[in-house]
Amino acid sequence: MARQLRIQYPGAYYHVTSRGNGGQDIYRDPRDYDRVLNILSESIDIFNVSLLAYVCMTNHFHLFLTTPEANLGEFMRHFNITYTSAFNRRHN
Repeated sequence: MARQLRIQYPGAYYHVTSRGNGGQDIYRDPRDYDRVLNILSESIDIFNVSLLAYVCMTNHFHLFLTTPEANLGEFMRHFNITYTSAFNRRHN
């Protein structure tokens, strides 16, 4: 079952998590960690999001952030799609 949509408004704070399909690892080596952090940084700049804290686990990540422009959905869509595409290209 999908979770309910988040309420978005300017200046909101969010704790966001994302897991690999079926609990699979989303990072296989240090290059994957570097890649996800680079993509996260680019996404933050593009969408003007403020990242307050993060943690990368082997099969998921947690982000604590605020969105001055109420654009969490667009930010997460861009970040997840960009990293997933890069991961899939690299690992077939």
